Amino acid sequence: MHVLVVHNRYSSAQPSGENVVVDQEVGLLRAAGHRVGLFERRSDDIAGRSLAAKAAVPLLVPWNPAVRKELAARLRAERPDVVHIHNVFPLLSPAVLAACADAGVPAVATLHNYTQVCPPGTLHRDGRACTECVGSKASLPAVRHGCYRDSRLATVPLAVSLTLNRRRWWSGVERFFCISAAQRDVLVRSGMPAELLAVKHNFVPDPGARRTGVGEHVLFLGRLAEAKGVRLLMAAWDEIAAAGGVGVPLVLAGAGPLEREVTAWAADRDDVRYVGLLDPDQCRRAVARSVAVVAPSMALETFGLVVAEAMAAGVPAVAAGHGAFVELVEDGVTGLLHRPGESSSLTSCLRRITAEQDRNREMGEAARRRYELRFSPAVGLERLEEEYRTVIAGRTESMGDGINGGH
Repeated sequence: MHVLVVHNRYSSAQPSGENVVVDQEVGLLRAAGHRVGLFERRSDDIAGRSLAAKAAVPLLVPWNPAVRKELAARLRAERPDVVHIHNVFPLLSPAVLAACADAGVPAVATLHNYTQVCPPGTLHRDGRACTECVGSKASLPAVRHGCYRDSRLATVPLAVSLTLNRRRWWSGVERFFCISAAQRDVLVRSGMPAELLAVKHNFVPDPGARRTGVGEHVLFLGRLAEAKGVRLLMAAWDEIAAAGGVGVPLVLAGAGPLEREVTAWAADRDDVRYVGLLDPDQCRRAVARSVAVVAPSMALETFGLVVAEAMAAGVPAVAAGHGAFVELVEDGVTGLLHRPGESSSLTSCLRRITAEQDRNREMGEAARRRYELRFSPAVGLERLEEEYRTVIAGRTESMGDGINGGH
């Protein structure tokens, strides 16, 4: 098949699981013999623009006419079988949908977050779940609360885009790929057409290295943000430390708005290490040396890449018992689920998973088996090809009906 992937790459200053997923999917398809092209914009490029061009970026978030023209021309020249859309914010915009329609090429889209029903895409605000904009025609609550970057002004373009383009998305995309059943359930309850939503989990490449022994540390790997449960984890670890610790340190890897707070908290402690951003190889090694990976997210995660990466390395996870984590982690079998937002529950799970070494090893082995069955590259490729073929066949059939109808 000939696939054109459309993606606005997130800033390199912050780790992006979405960028990783897109790159891995492209590599997987190419390795299987498919022809894959890229139509990209990079958020990093905004910094090099003139002051006037930077000021114009918010105006292009709801609609970028130049992108429509450029993409439509490329589609007519290359005639791919299908366009696969990922992120379009802030430089591509939903104008990519019009370009697909202009050229008569079917489009599918992976929903990596909740931007179809929530302007910042998190369904989370002020340390708790928030659905105020779900079903709201104008997404005004998000603007009132300044949900994107704590700024009303920065939130306006996202709210306007969601309001103006909601129906365009639903009519312009043949199939949306939800990356978990939990995400799909939320979106269906939020009013998205159920018939357009398929579940296609992210896959994780086999890391090559798997855990041997019991591990050296508990690992948090991700964005240092309130929504990721970083403050909750710090509170739980302080409680553990006050009672004498669990014999292994907590390692935090990543970057984000709480970086200064985490750095200060970890300073001069033997039981905590903050190691900053790690490159992919360092991440794999850190995971493979873990007693457990901890993912105490306060937000409803749509997937949870770090948990799947831990499973691939034969490492159990301690994760919040909501969102996609309940699909990834079978409580007591491949890891432990704690009550979301509850420090005492997280503390209890961390103590259990570090104290019971034999049980920990069994959970790690079960996690690896679950990975092989549900989140391996072979499974990911099969699912992706199946969805592409269905969409391409559906478009071909509808075109044939149109021709026959004309006669």
